[in-house]
Amino acid sequence: MAPVKISHVVSFSSQDPKYPVKNLLNPDSQRGPWLSCPQDKSGQLKVELQLEKAVPIGYIDVGNCGCAFLQIDVGRSSWSLDRPFVTLLPATMLMSLADSKQGKNRSGVRMFKDGEEGRSGKRAEIGSERR
Repeated sequence: MAPVKISHVVSFSSQDPKYPVKNLLNPDSQRGPWLSCPQDKSGQLKVELQLEKAVPIGYIDVGNCGCAFLQIDVGRSSWSLDRPFVTLLPATMLMSLADSKQGKNRSGVRMFKDGEEGRSGKRAEIGSERR
């Protein structure tokens, strides 16, 4: 299955002016990653993305830039606002505590495939969706 285009950013929690959230819209660009605002000390970044169309999700590749944990929740834009997202990828460790404290192994790519460790076992068809 070919990669799905992210249509636009619906919302986000924080961004560094030098590394804004719009960098997620074109992962092939050389603009760099999406990072939190240097003054944001919450330790969490959240983004809601809308995909170009509804698609079954069988795998997700995630580029990491200093993130210790990742969780992916999905939903449909047609759902009512009070309907909760569904967890597609439960909280998953991308960096060990030691690596995080020492600033080691801060970048890389993790691939998550349907039925592999860390997956909820749910096959989702998501699109024009919240993620």
